Amino acid sequence: MEEKEIVNRVANSVLQVFDLEDYYPGGERKTIDISEWLLEGFVLREKDFRQSLKEHDWQQYQDNYVALHCSTDAIVPAWAYMLVSVHLQPFVKKVVQGSVQDLNIQLYQEILNDIDYTEYTNKPVIVKGCSQKPVPEEAYAMAVQKLMPFAKSLMFGEACSAVPLYKKK
Repeated sequence: MEEKEIVNRVANSVLQVFDLEDYYPGGERKTIDISEWLLEGFVLREKDFRQSLKEHDWQQYQDNYVALHCSTDAIVPAWAYMLVSVHLQPFVKKVVQGSVQDLNIQLYQEILNDIDYTEYTNKPVIVKGCSQKPVPEEAYAMAVQKLMPFAKSLMFGEACSAVPLYKKK
């Protein structure tokens, strides 16, 4: 009996893998809960709020990504988030109002806008599924929108078990 050589057809294919994990921006994510600077977590007294911000150690956020939020049902005026952002700006990589998830979505939106997708022109592309890093699901939808004008076809998952998404007519 003649032995057949095992051929890795995936490695030899023209299939391009687009892995969102490759674009995950490194750096620590931190949150700031504005309610900590509100009277009983609900009332913003401008003078006290400004004083608390002046006394806060902003250097602890050096080179971090920061998500600002309020964990209570307090009505926080827009300027309060803006003022916290002013204090953070000299130290952080980025600050957003919302959750860490919102922060990651915004980071991916910026990153995906800056990618040159021409290398995927008329090629079958698989958007890699499983991720070890916290890639937001929204980033996958954004990636598909960016890849569609270029790719011959789009799939999701792994090469051995991909789900077809799109095929250029």
